[in-house]
Amino acid sequence: MQASRSERRKIEQYSRALLDAAKSEGRANADLVQLRHAVKFSPEVLEVLASLQAEDDPQLVSKVYEQIQSLVAADDSTVMVTVTTAVEMDDGLREKVLMKARELFDAAIYLVERVDPGILGGIILEARGQRYDASVHAHLANIHKSLASASILEA
Repeated sequence: MQASRSERRKIEQYSRALLDAAKSEGRANADLVQLRHAVKFSPEVLEVLASLQAEDDPQLVSKVYEQIQSLVAADDSTVMVTVTTAVEMDDGLREKVLMKARELFDAAIYLVERVDPGILGGIILEARGQRYDASVHAHLANIHKSLASASILEA
């Protein structure tokens, strides 16, 4: 599939920016090797890396790397569960989510809480590459899909 002119332009801009940054620090070839591996990163990894960059703390990446090494060395079986709700969770809901997550994953849980009013209500759980979406937004999307396919069949 051929890239559009604007897409080719965007790709060239990103490429030149990365190359200029790498050249200025004398590591163009090393960055190129790392970029080949970066395409394998999940969106979650890229989001974390962007957040680390936004913190503007040069030591933060090293500290996170050391923490990951110590967690791996300790063979930590804690599961990180990201919970998205439309409003901030209260203690009662938080405890229910923790109990459900412990039941689902049979492990200690590290809870990351996010608020996204766009889900309208309900809850989304994400862990170990799995997503459990019980949001109002998802239910409305399913209803819309059902109604759309029903009206196509009746026509």
